[in-house]
Amino acid sequence: MSATAVHSLWTTAATAADPISKIDAPKIEYGQLSPTLIVVGAAIIGVLVEAFVPRKSRYYAQVFVSVVALVAAFAAVVALAANGYGTTKAHIAAMGAIAVDGPSLFLQGTILLTGLVGLFTFAERRLDPEAHGNRVDSFAAQAASVPGSDSEMAAVKAGFTTTEVFPLLLFAVAGMLVFPSANDLLTLFVALEVFSLPLYLLCALARRKRLMSQEAAVKYFLLGAFASAFTLFGIALLYGYAGSVSYATIAQVVDGTITNVDPALAGTMGNDALLLLGTALLVMGLLFKVGAVPFHMWTPDVYQGAPTPVTGFMAAATKVAAFGALLRVLYVVLPGLRWDWRPVMWGVAVITMLGGAIVAITQTDIKRLLAYSSIAHAGFILAGVIATTPDGVSSVLFYLAAYSFVTIGAFAVVTLVRDAGGEATHLSKWAGLGRRSPLVAAVFAVFLLAFAGIPLTSGFAGKFAVFKAAAEGGAVPLVVVGVISSAIAAFFYIRVIVLMFFSEPRPEGPTVAVPSPLTMTAIAVGVAVTLVLGVAPQYFLDLASQAGVFVR
Repeated sequence: MSATAVHSLWTTAATAADPISKIDAPKIEYGQLSPTLIVVGAAIIGVLVEAFVPRKSRYYAQVFVSVVALVAAFAAVVALAANGYGTTKAHIAAMGAIAVDGPSLFLQGTILLTGLVGLFTFAERRLDPEAHGNRVDSFAAQAASVPGSDSEMAAVKAGFTTTEVFPLLLFAVAGMLVFPSANDLLTLFVALEVFSLPLYLLCALARRKRLMSQEAAVKYFLLGAFASAFTLFGIALLYGYAGSVSYATIAQVVDGTITNVDPALAGTMGNDALLLLGTALLVMGLLFKVGAVPFHMWTPDVYQGAPTPVTGFMAAATKVAAFGALLRVLYVVLPGLRWDWRPVMWGVAVITMLGGAIVAITQTDIKRLLAYSSIAHAGFILAGVIATTPDGVSSVLFYLAAYSFVTIGAFAVVTLVRDAGGEATHLSKWAGLGRRSPLVAAVFAVFLLAFAGIPLTSGFAGKFAVFKAAAEGGAVPLVVVGVISSAIAAFFYIRVIVLMFFSEPRPEGPTVAVPSPLTMTAIAVGVAVTLVLGVAPQYFLDLASQAGVFVR
């Protein structure tokens, strides 16, 4: 048979089976995806800046591009919310991949503002004394050089700076913007990797204590890779169960409301073993990102070893993104499985609240103490997740917004307290700080009181909202445990305040560096948000409750 005859047979067959001959062009709503697209575009421009702009000008170019991008993306989020995409026009965009609704816009706005404040701490260059006439930041002069080697000495002498941290920050923010708004499991996984990989790199880039920083990054990378593998395996099992990775389809199969079943999948579809195992593995991956017990082992080591600006950004923004994704998975995909996942989440919330609070008491390093504090806060937020009511969603959104700014502010203060070896993070060195530098100690005390949930701070308003939602959702015992762990946690926060104000300062104690306006802004924003959300939270609670409805 000639080649021409074969070809004509093939085209005839293709025409007969019409669907093959026309592939629909994808329909992408670029306007509604603009916040993410702006940040991704700026990150790519940042990579090009690294390649083509002279070394002397890179820092200024990168800071400019990053600030403009985050501000523009936030403006885009506000514009979408003003046009009703958070409420009446909420829908599924990008061919079913992304949900544009209240929770996703609220969380994206929070992540972008957190990223902007975090960026100011990244760009700080006045805290360390100048090296060889050049200003230095918190990051290694040349990341590729071995710690302590001649090439590192040469890089420091030449005044090199690792300006790649800015595009890495933008890529991480881009992944975090997609993560809570993903509407199918593959988009969720891609977003998870897009924001995790830059964070693994950023953790390894500390200028001081480089070996500790690299150890933190390796731990985070290895455990993160495990968690990603669990997540991916869970996604595969859920696909086997429902025959789709779309949230809506999986929810329909769970409810038993789906009508058109693919005959090829009829054998495995609706197999509860696949559903339960898949859900367990997927939720495990999300709880790892949140830092809930027993998936929290990476948190203290990574928070301690990473450069402090990275720790602050990671502690705030990752929590916001991961809780957003967890809420969407539990409320949109698995509401029909509530009786199965609620008891498990009860257990996780209880051990997370108590575990974080009790272990924090024994810590002697301020960054590790804040790490265990963040674990306890993950438990408090899980109480709101367990409520399974609209109030539960809005209380979690409010808590995340309040918590993220306090966290970045607290870590920004940690960067200021320094001795000859860099940051003085051992608690004994903070003794008497209130007498040596009353303003810095007072600001840190405000953040600690917010973490403890003392009235008139954002922490109190957030905890009150979350516990109220949990109690109304029938989880009163959980609220009792939450209040007890809050009391335990208050002990170690107050202990640090007592140490700062009521101990004698050591003669050889650390000094408080005078920061540039960048870090001052980050700390000022943290204090302002803490006080405003504590004294007059109602407007923001209303905003969160308007944004608390998921599109299905």
